[in-house]
Amino acid sequence: MKSDNVKSGVQQAPHRSLFNALGMTKEELDRPLVGIVSSYNEIVPGHMNIDKIANAVKMGVAMAGGTPVMFPAIAVCDGIAMGHTGMKYSLVTRDLIADSTECMAMAHQFDALVMIPNCDKNVPGLLMAAARLNIPTIFVSGGPMLAGKVKGCKTSLSSMFEAVGSYAAGTMTLEDVEEFEEKACPTCGSCSGMYTANSMNCLTEALGMALKGNGTIPAVYSERIKLAKHAGMKVMELLERNIRPRDIMTEQAFMNALTVDMALGCSTNSMLHLPAIAHEAGVELNLDIANEISSRTPNLCHLAPAGHTYIEELNEAGGVYAVMNELNKKGLLNTGLITATGKTVGENIENCINKNPEVIRPVENPYSEVGGIAVLRGNLAPDSCVVKRSAVVPEMLKHEGPARVFDCEEDAIEAIKGGKIVAGDVVVIRYEGPKGGPGMREMLNPTSAIAGMGLGSSVALITDGRFSGASRGASIGHVSPEAAVGGPIALVEEGDIIQIDINANTITVNVSDEVLAERKSNWQPRKPEVTNGYLARYASMVTSANTGAILRSN
Repeated sequence: MKSDNVKSGVQQAPHRSLFNALGMTKEELDRPLVGIVSSYNEIVPGHMNIDKIANAVKMGVAMAGGTPVMFPAIAVCDGIAMGHTGMKYSLVTRDLIADSTECMAMAHQFDALVMIPNCDKNVPGLLMAAARLNIPTIFVSGGPMLAGKVKGCKTSLSSMFEAVGSYAAGTMTLEDVEEFEEKACPTCGSCSGMYTANSMNCLTEALGMALKGNGTIPAVYSERIKLAKHAGMKVMELLERNIRPRDIMTEQAFMNALTVDMALGCSTNSMLHLPAIAHEAGVELNLDIANEISSRTPNLCHLAPAGHTYIEELNEAGGVYAVMNELNKKGLLNTGLITATGKTVGENIENCINKNPEVIRPVENPYSEVGGIAVLRGNLAPDSCVVKRSAVVPEMLKHEGPARVFDCEEDAIEAIKGGKIVAGDVVVIRYEGPKGGPGMREMLNPTSAIAGMGLGSSVALITDGRFSGASRGASIGHVSPEAAVGGPIALVEEGDIIQIDINANTITVNVSDEVLAERKSNWQPRKPEVTNGYLARYASMVTSANTGAILRSN
């Protein structure tokens, strides 16, 4: 066992004295040491129940003959961090989480790991760590929040943000906003729509790194506790059989995950996280593959914010495995791959029927014949940009309008709420990319303001930043190269006509190559706003969004 490096032989007597200081018995030290990576904290609603999940995992590990040892991972609540400088610290935690988990696992020589994430960067950060460490590992998340209910209708956090925009537009009273405030987020758990956290937890099932139901069983259900116990037991089987993350997260597993991503209509953030996880697993995942997969994958789900169904309903309809079973009817998945269940994909999804064709459309009757995410290219984004196509109203799939240019999110929000943005406009928010932000802030506030002002079906938004999974509309992010490195988005001027054709995967600014070259010759890099601390180090190492915003040393 790997843990013998810290507990076996005379040379390790000092180490054992420290285990004695922990109160560990000889019987515990004779068993495999299983690290329980708990993301519990008291600031993130999706994590406040993880102490219970972790205790259940520990019980499962112990029942199956292992010695569970818990250590922490951090997590940021994107909702609380939204719309201020705190959002600069969201994406950057993905690498902190991966790095700190690697440090703890290697320093203490754990034999296996159970990862307990839940929210946006916490899930991919731990998946990156799992791929990097490559010791037997399984995932069990904290689970999704139940949907809220306002005036008899289910609702979620995205409606809450849009309510603020509606109030600014004068179409909602303060009392209405306060009712949303009290009722939109009724339980612990990751926010109830197909936002980034739930997208990544669902994709962890599709990748094969979690048990059935990991992405969809609500946080408050007792079934979630049972799932955690089973995960604890299952990791001991993975250890015995020496099934490791890189055995599971192969190139074909990422193809499966991208396929499920398109069918579910996941957050565009998955286009940042899947390439970064793949990189750690030694797999190259470029965004051209995403469009290829999208072209043959039907979009089967319209969960909030794309529609009016929620994760709890996806769970009741059969969950991720039911979606995968639908896709398998068209032969769109590689079913022979081994997974963390100890079985193959095909064995996992066999007999997982679709129990509600209104929530999971049958492959014969999809919302769209193509997937929920589109990657666009053109002279505005030569290296690509990304849009959640399934959350765009039909009339905005093709749009042309004048650029309204802002060099930060705050200026754009002021203009939107001040009534300065009108139907037909294309809002451009730049210098918010991985380097330029730094940290690539999510733009839920401006997208929600546009929707709340009644402009969701007539105004597009383009940014080198990114979007919350709660954003909807023609919200086009991850523009690469970003403005901070002199990408074409830095050269756009007020009034330039921008053409967007989502179905054709194109985005262009109607300015000649000669004029763009002249503008580029006069362009000057902006002085960095952040010059010290972690954000400055991050900005010096982070790569472009189209490569997953991974870190590379100079």
